[in-house]
Amino acid sequence: MKKIIAVVLSALFVMSLTACETTKGVGKDIQNAGDKMDQAIN
Repeated sequence: MKKIIAVVLSALFVMSLTACETTKGVGKDIQNAGDKMDQAIN
């Protein structure tokens, strides 16, 4: 039973790290799009 709990917790930890990286990527994409629009306006 303890092994199952350890595996589940490990899987959740890895998924949370992946989600964090995805969020950072989306933020960078939005920032780049804003920069391009700013350049186009100027």
